[in-house]
Amino acid sequence: MHGPEAAVSAATRLSELEASLNAVIRGKADVIRMSVVCLLSRGHLLIEDVPGVGKTTLAQALAKTVSCGFQRLQCTADMLPGDILGVTIYNARTGEFEFKPGPIFTSFLLADEINRATPKTQSALLEAMNERQISMDGKTYPMAEPFLVIATQNPVEHHGTYPLPESQLDRFLMRLRIGYPDRASEREILRQSPGTNAPAPQAILTPEELLSVQLAAERVSVDESLVSYMLSIVEATRSHESLLLGVSPRGAQALYRAVQALALLEGRDYVLPDDIKRLAVPVFAHRVVLNQRVSLSNRSTETAERLLAEILNRVEVPL
Repeated sequence: MHGPEAAVSAATRLSELEASLNAVIRGKADVIRMSVVCLLSRGHLLIEDVPGVGKTTLAQALAKTVSCGFQRLQCTADMLPGDILGVTIYNARTGEFEFKPGPIFTSFLLADEINRATPKTQSALLEAMNERQISMDGKTYPMAEPFLVIATQNPVEHHGTYPLPESQLDRFLMRLRIGYPDRASEREILRQSPGTNAPAPQAILTPEELLSVQLAAERVSVDESLVSYMLSIVEATRSHESLLLGVSPRGAQALYRAVQALALLEGRDYVLPDDIKRLAVPVFAHRVVLNQRVSLSNRSTETAERLLAEILNRVEVPL
C-alpha cells in the first residue's frame, strides 16, 4: 500500500506509540514527537538537559515501545572501547580466538552521560552509528536492524567530562532538550507515591513493523522547491558571520529524512514548509560551530538556536 492511504495507516499506529510515551513522560508531547521522528528517520538521538527531568526515562520508554533488544551503558571515565564493542578472547578448548560481542549489539543502545566517557571510548561508537557495523581484528560485524543510539548528557556539570567533538555530534540526527514540566504535569508527578513507578510503556511495534514504517517515511514526497528551501538554509549557515562551521552535507541529509518522517507521523505523504521550520533547529543546532567571538558566551547552545531561528526568518519560504 502506497500514497495517502499508507500514510494514514502508518500515522494511526504511530499515534498509539506516541500515546504510550505520553503516559510515561507527562506534558512533553512535542519532545516525544521529535523523538519518534528521529526513530522513523533511522537516526540517533542526543538528549541534553539537567538531571532529573526524565532524559533516561524517555530513552528507556522509546526503546520499550518497540519490542526490540535494549541495552543501557552508564558511561564513566574508566570505561574502555571493549566495554561497548566486545572483546576477542582465546578459547583454550578449541584453540581459536572468539569474539564476544558487547552491549552495542542490540537494537536500542542507551549511552547515559556519554560525555563522562573518554574520547577514545566515545569514538568507539562512531563507526557503528554511521556505517551500522563495527570492525574488530580485521573482521566486520553488522549491527542489528533496527539500530538506534540514544545518548544523554548534562550540559551544566563539566567537571570530569569530555565534550563530544564535532565529528561525533554530526552522527546524531537530532539534539533535544526536555526542560522542566509545566505546573499541572509536575503536580501529577508529585502525586505519585514513592513506591509506584510511572506506567510502563506498551510495546506498540514489532521490529518488522518499525522497519516497514521507516520505509514508508522514505517514500514521502518532497517537492523540488522544498529541497531548494532546505539547501538555502544550509548555505546560509555556511556563510553566516557568527558561525565558524555551517551545516555539513550529512546534516542536510538528516533534515531531509526528518521532514519526511514528520510528514508521515502527521498522516501526510508530502512535506510542507512548516515541517522544515519545525525541525531545522533540533537537527542543525548541534552541528554548527560558533566563531570565537560568539562562543565566549556560556550559553552557546541557546546562541546557536537563536542564530538558526534568525536564518529561518531570513530565508524566503517557497509558496
